[in-house]
Parts: sequence; structure tokens; C-alpha cells
Amino acid sequence: MRKKNKKKIKYNAFKVIFKYAKPFKKQLILLVILLLVTNLMSVFTGYTIGQGTELVTKNNFKLALVFFLLYVLVETTSYVGSRIVICFLNKYQIKICRKIGYDTYVKTLSLPAYAFEKMSSGEIINRVTKDTEKVLGLVQSTIHFITRVLGAIIVFIYILFHSWIIALEIFIFVIAYIYPLKYFRKKTKEASKVVNKEYDKYTQVTVESVRGIREIKTLGLKNKLYNMLNESSEKVVDATLKQNKINAAFDVTDMLFSFAMEGSVFITSAFLVYKGVVPLAFFMSMTYYVYRFSNLLDGSAYFFKNLEEVSVALDRVGEILNNKLFKDVSFGVRELNNPEGIIRFKDVTFHYPKESDVLKDFNVEFRPNMKIAIVGSSGGGKTTIFNLLTRLFEPIKGKITLDGVNIASLTESSLRNNISIIRQDPFIFNKTILENFLIIDDSLSLDEIRHYCKLASIDDYIMSLPKKYNTLLGEGGVNLSGGQKQRLAIARTLVKKSKVILFDEATSALDNETQDIVKDTISNLVSDHTIIIIAHRLETIIDSDIIYVIDNGKVIDAGTHKQLLKRCQYYKKLYHERNSKNIIQ
Repeated sequence: MRKKNKKKIKYNAFKVIFKYAKPFKKQLILLVILLLVTNLMSVFTGYTIGQGTELVTKNNFKLALVFFLLYVLVETTSYVGSRIVICFLNKYQIKICRKIGYDTYVKTLSLPAYAFEKMSSGEIINRVTKDTEKVLGLVQSTIHFITRVLGAIIVFIYILFHSWIIALEIFIFVIAYIYPLKYFRKKTKEASKVVNKEYDKYTQVTVESVRGIREIKTLGLKNKLYNMLNESSEKVVDATLKQNKINAAFDVTDMLFSFAMEGSVFITSAFLVYKGVVPLAFFMSMTYYVYRFSNLLDGSAYFFKNLEEVSVALDRVGEILNNKLFKDVSFGVRELNNPEGIIRFKDVTFHYPKESDVLKDFNVEFRPNMKIAIVGSSGGGKTTIFNLLTRLFEPIKGKITLDGVNIASLTESSLRNNISIIRQDPFIFNKTILENFLIIDDSLSLDEIRHYCKLASIDDYIMSLPKKYNTLLGEGGVNLSGGQKQRLAIARTLVKKSKVILFDEATSALDNETQDIVKDTISNLVSDHTIIIIAHRLETIIDSDIIYVIDNGKVIDAGTHKQLLKRCQYYKKLYHERNSKNIIQ
């Protein structure tokens, strides 16, 4: 049963290739036929050498010359033809590989948020890039292996017709070779899995080093990162060396079998010629044909080593493409144009995997044209509300509606266009400032972009830069301060003109002067948007039209800052903590 499951896994993995090769089916079939023809032509070269040599011994040089010239013609045609066919095959291999990589990337972006908590960024990157690259060459190596097998079968029939003894001898060697082949295939696959796992960790350390470069430098963590990367690198090297040892042992075993078979066949053939059982032409042809079987053994070793490595890679890619690890986030078909911006949570319960409930039978309504704030202790569910609103996570129970429409029934574009979020640490693309806006809407003019940047109080800073809006921001916006990144993110969000705008502690890194300007910007947005703010800084939320107080996954009170100070002891506690610690949690 276990063997059947392994075969099924491998078959499912290679279904990926069959699927992506389908659009080029006609071209690939034609190329396979041509490659088979060009390769099988060389099968007859051994016969021409044998006949030509025997004719020389019989003093018939003219006819022997014809056979030798025929040998040159067949070999040349076969070689040149196969090179041309392989050139075209490579073209389609690259297309298939790139398409698999692209679709894996697209699928990755469709995974639920918790998938990125289960898998490291290093593992995800390697599945999209390194694993899909391993597919390259598999089509060609498979076809070569098939042609070698077919050529060997034709040669075997020729040998069997002239000498069953040599045919039996070759057959025994080929059958015996199956056992070490199976053993090393298993070892190769196991080693490949370990290498991939260690390489994922190595990539993860590298990615984190680039993303956190400022913190690494300012906290003096460079030496620790060097040690972490060095340790991870050593594990990759150790795993790779172990894999290389297995490959080397496989190669040595392969060569020993090949040498043993060649020597045995040469001696047997020479003995049969000596005894007059077979003609000299057959012996000469065997000096060529025996290498057909040596190449078959060698080709089998290479093909199956490559097969196991690619099988592991395709299993990893297939897990994403075929939703084996995580299901895609599904969206509905409803379009919501010009919404009012009324949001309701109705009996919503939610918890993160393997954790207790964060929200329990949660009910709240957020109305437009108001500055709404949410406060509560850390872990009380504030950010979870935003995660559910943006459908990064799904409620365990209950529903969330926008203008009475369940957000789960909205199309992805309708949801994303109508609800935007500005986080405490916004993501900035490693592009120019201008490109960071054009990636949102490529029809924007520079004047329009500057208008939104002025609203977010970032235009003056940008215009002071030598390259202004053509300034490259670096990985994750590393060339910007925290406050500048947030203001740029606010401006970028305003471009979308979303009806609902969520601020997840988005002003926490701003200085007081800039904060006042951004507060005015938010106040100006209130008249035509639903504005919901999660903030730790009291200055950001005390002027809100309504403040919702969250505790243990429920709304325990709501009102203005002054109202809550009078009647809500929990809010009063948060307020005093804010005064003493300069933070509202």
C-alpha cells in the first residue's frame, strides 16, 4: 500500500509537467519524433563499421569505403539533426518552466494569510524560483532516455539474432543493474529533501538580513547575523556534500557495471570469433554496440538521479499549485459600486490556529462620515477586526457586511477597491517613489500624485530630494524613516479612493507637528469615507466622533472620549496608563 502511495505521489507531481506541456503538444510530439529518428539513425553505425572492417579483411576496399562513408554520413546527420531538435526543445522547456514558476507565484499570492505563518519566506521563495528551475531539462533528459532505451532494444534484437549467448550476457548485466539503481534512487530523493530544507533556512536568513538591515546595524547584530548565516550555510554545505557523496557512489557503481559489461562482452565476442561462431563483422559491430548499453546504464543513472530531484521539487511546487497545503482564498461574484460604507459585524467569533477565541459573538456597526476609533488592551482583538475586514482571515462564525452585503460574497476587486488599510509598518516597493504610485494606478499624472502627497504632508520632503519623485526607495523603503514611510503609504492609499480606510496605528511614528497635519487630513476624509482608527497614541483618537472599547473580544462601551472617561472604568484605566506610560494599548 505504501509503495502504491509513493507511486501516486510521483505521478501526481509529474502531472504538473503534462499539464503545462499541453499547449505545445503538437510541437513537442513532432520534435520527439524527429529526435527519435535522428538518434535511432546512429543505431546502424555499428553495423556499417562491422561490415566495412570485414570487407577490408577480404581485400574489397572499394565496397568497404562505401560503408565507411555511409557511417560518416549517418553519424553527421544524426548529430547535427539532434542538436537542431534539442535547440527547439530547449525553447519549449524554458517556456514550460517559466509558466510553472509564474503560476506558482500567482498561486502563492492567493494563499490565505495563515499560510505565510506556516511557511517561511525562504521556503516560499525557493518553491517559486529554485524548485521550478529544476524542471528545466527534464523534458529533454526524458526524451533522451526513451531514445536510448529504444535504440538499445533495436541493437539487442540484432545481437540476439547473431548470438543468444552475448544477448543473455547483456540482459543479465542490465537486470542486475536495477538493484543498485533502486537503492541509489531512494538515497538521492532523501538527500534532495534535506538539501531543499536547509536551503530554505539559508534563504530565510538572507531575506531577513536584507529586510531588517537598519535594525541589524543599529542594534549591532551584524556579527550574530554572520554567525547565523555561516551556520546555515554550513548545514547547506554538509547536506550538499552528503548528496554529492551519494551521487559519487552512484557514478562509481554505474561505471563499474559498465566496465564489467564491456569487458565481459568484448572477451565473449572475441572468443566466439576465434571459434568461428560469429563473423568478424559482428565482433567489430559489438565494439560499438556494447557502448549503447553502457550509455544506457549511465543514462539511467543520470536520468533517475535527476528524476528524484525534480520529483521532490515538483512535489513542493504541486503542493501549492494543487492546494494540498492550503486552500486559496475564495471570493464571490457581487460587485459593490459607490457604497455608503456601513460596516457590520454580526455574531462574529474568531480565533487564530491553535489559540483561544480573540472575538466571541462580536457585534458592532461602523457608520460613514465619522471618525471612529478602537481601543483596548494588547491582544484584545483590535487588529483582528482589521484582518477580518480585509479578509486576511475568515470568521469561524458569524458574518461581516458592507452596506448589507456579506464581504465574502464580494469579488476580490470590489473588496480591495472599497476597503484600504494603512499599517504601522507599511510595505514599500523597491522602486522609485513615482513607481510606487503608478503600481496602484498607471494612469496617474505627476500632478495628481503630488496632490495626494501634499495631503499626506510628504510632498515637500520628496521635492527636496535630488531626484524628487524618481528617487529609488530601496528594499522595503529602507531609505525612508518610519514616519516618511507612513506618510507615503497614506498618500498611496488615498490614490485608491476607497470608501473605507483603516488606520492600524498608522500615525505612531509621526512627530507631533506632522501628526497634527495628518490628523487634519484624516478629518477632511471623514466627510466622504468610513474612517476607523486603531491607535496607541491618545492624541490620535481623543477627538474621534465615537470610540469603541474592546475587552475580551467584545465591545464593552462606546462613546466620545469625555463620555467614556465619565462612565467606563476600563477606558479610564487605559487613559491613565497612557498618561503614565505615554501609550494606549
